[in-house]
Amino acid sequence: MKRTLKDKLKNCIGASDMAIEEVLACFKPVKTKRNQIIIDFEETCKYYYFIEKGSLRLYTLNVEGKESSRYFGFEGNFCTALPSFIDQQPAMEYLQSLEKCDLLAISRADFFKMVDKHGFFARIYLEILELGFITAQKRIYGFQGFDAMEKVKWVINNQPKLLLRISNKMAASYLGISPSTLSRIKAKL
Repeated sequence: MKRTLKDKLKNCIGASDMAIEEVLACFKPVKTKRNQIIIDFEETCKYYYFIEKGSLRLYTLNVEGKESSRYFGFEGNFCTALPSFIDQQPAMEYLQSLEKCDLLAISRADFFKMVDKHGFFARIYLEILELGFITAQKRIYGFQGFDAMEKVKWVINNQPKLLLRISNKMAASYLGISPSTLSRIKAKL
């Protein structure tokens, strides 16, 4: 079950076979059902997940109960409620499996132990942080001046799996538009 993660680690510069096996040993398999909540809103995040199969999303609910999707993760990606994982405060968001998932979970203690011990794993963590920051910045600042069509085109160019793998309702909540607007735009493209 750790094939995708092992392949990802093997591509890291400076990752010896022994170090890769040590890191892999820290990851435990987790299977989820479709629409299962993995991290609840006020729960403190204890694990970092690698997606071997399936898809995850991070989302919040506003006071009216309307969902706002913040991130979608697919096969070959890491995913967690990162602020909670880092500062050990309540997540203030939900992590949900959108499909039946095969995940690999590493505890916070083991994650940071591997970051400290293995330079290649520290670089993976840095890449996760950089990619998250850059994607969030592009989304926030790019979306401020975009109309609905420009938002959809941005997602097609920057996150092509998103519109192919998730529902219009969830994609629309990520884009900040209505599902019907998203449907109309997709029909035009």
